[in-house]
Amino acid sequence: MRPRITSVPRPTSLPPLALAGGALAVGVGGLYLGGLLLTGGEIDAGTTVRGVDIGGLSRAEAVRKLERRLDTPGARALSVRVGDRTGTIDPRRAGLSYDVGATVDRAARTGADPVSVFGGLFRSGGAVEPVVRLDRERATAALGELGLDRKVRDGAVSFDGGRVEQVAPRTGYALDVTAAVDPLRAAFLRGDAGAVTALPVRETRPKVTGEEVRRAVRTFAQPAVSGPVTLTAAGRRITVGPEVLGTHLTMRPDDGGTLQPRLDAEGLRDDPAVAGSLNEITTTARNARLRPDGDRVAVAEDAVLGREITGKALGEAVLPLLTEAGAARTGAVDVRTIRPEVTRENAAELGLTETMSSFAVHFEPAEYRTKNIGRAVELINGSLVRPDETWSFNRTVGERTEENGFVEGIIILDDQFTKASGGGVSAVATTVYNALFFAGVKPVEHGAHSFYIERYPEGREATVAWGSLDLRFTNDSGKALYIQAESTDTSVTVSFLGTRKYDEIKSVKGPRTEVKEPAKKVSDDKECVPQTPLEGFDVTVERVFYDDGREVRREPYRTHYTPRDEIVCE
Repeated sequence: MRPRITSVPRPTSLPPLALAGGALAVGVGGLYLGGLLLTGGEIDAGTTVRGVDIGGLSRAEAVRKLERRLDTPGARALSVRVGDRTGTIDPRRAGLSYDVGATVDRAARTGADPVSVFGGLFRSGGAVEPVVRLDRERATAALGELGLDRKVRDGAVSFDGGRVEQVAPRTGYALDVTAAVDPLRAAFLRGDAGAVTALPVRETRPKVTGEEVRRAVRTFAQPAVSGPVTLTAAGRRITVGPEVLGTHLTMRPDDGGTLQPRLDAEGLRDDPAVAGSLNEITTTARNARLRPDGDRVAVAEDAVLGREITGKALGEAVLPLLTEAGAARTGAVDVRTIRPEVTRENAAELGLTETMSSFAVHFEPAEYRTKNIGRAVELINGSLVRPDETWSFNRTVGERTEENGFVEGIIILDDQFTKASGGGVSAVATTVYNALFFAGVKPVEHGAHSFYIERYPEGREATVAWGSLDLRFTNDSGKALYIQAESTDTSVTVSFLGTRKYDEIKSVKGPRTEVKEPAKKVSDDKECVPQTPLEGFDVTVERVFYDDGREVRREPYRTHYTPRDEIVCE
């Protein structure tokens, strides 16, 4: 046998291209490794941040250098503009600063970036923008404090006496704080100290335009004060000049921004230049004067019609004339007739047919009493109280002042006599109280004097004080009620005229109880008024109602009187 020969395979030869690729890989790897060794993680030569050269520095060195050099320009105030107003913002207060660490990281080349490593072998560094750190909450707060907003201003027309004045409209704007944060950051990043950054705003256009102002002046304002207007009323002529008209004229915009004329008719009615003439035309309506005639009611004096020119009527007459010219600026004013509440013809219809009650109080004559009682009677006489209405002494008579026709007299204050305006009016209050007591109507508020006064019925008297104590009653008779009052130098009489609800009303007085003796006091006060002593006591008075000859109800009224101390004036 022949020995078997085993063949050994020959190595496969590599293509020339593969050999070249392998060599390139080895070369690139070497080049990359060489780049790493050459750069060593430092900043490229020639790298700058806002003119600060950090080329060739390590990261730590670059951070320290930028912290020294970038902080100062970054602290400069930023000039900003909102609309046409300018202001400044402190970057630090707005939370703006340079992030030096992030800026260096941006500039540095690391082995993690082969492109940078290779690039570093063939080029030098350049300018790098700094990284800005922004606190949006602080930036928003700083922008909100700028205060550069401008309110919108509508065009307007006004009158200065007989002259027309115009106000030009103006667009308003408000800083859009949210949208302004990024432009503020960009301005900080640019670092241009001389630049003014326009911030975004929200504009508000005026509703009343300049064109509308010009139209209003041309069509109304100028004609309105071009001359006087002449009014006729009840056969009289009244002339109102441009100066007076202008004082009470305005122009106000409607919802669409159109200026509409407004005339303060009530103000014009009360203007002294107009009121004097109108008051000669107007008259006050006066109720018929009624008086008791036994148990019946008689008409003592007929009613008088009144005439009135209201502010509304004056305005309706004047306003249409203001756009006219010459003789056309003349018009008539409506004069309203005022009918009195009580006339001879309607008295019976109102139920004013009989005397419900009548009461008189007598007093010692004194000039102040005559004056004050007479004035109160004048104001009360003729009062008409309709069913279920409440009548008030204080509301009817008013405050007892000199301007209201009252003089100083003697009153009770703090349990002793003293001087004050309106002294003696309590005699009228007591008379009214007794009249309402016997008329059977419902008392609402009343109060007795602090101590008893001998000329008044015990437990059936009343006093009043402005602002603290009133005399009031409600007319629950079912018909209207008329108060007739009259006075002399020594007496006051009040009658209630209407329709009786009860046949008769009586007063039953009980005995004095809780009697207390007065003290004696000596006073050297210049305003001292001597006072005689009188005991204090409690007393109860019952109002008894009768119908068809029999008692139907009782109402008790208890009164407490303090002792009236004796006062000796020295």
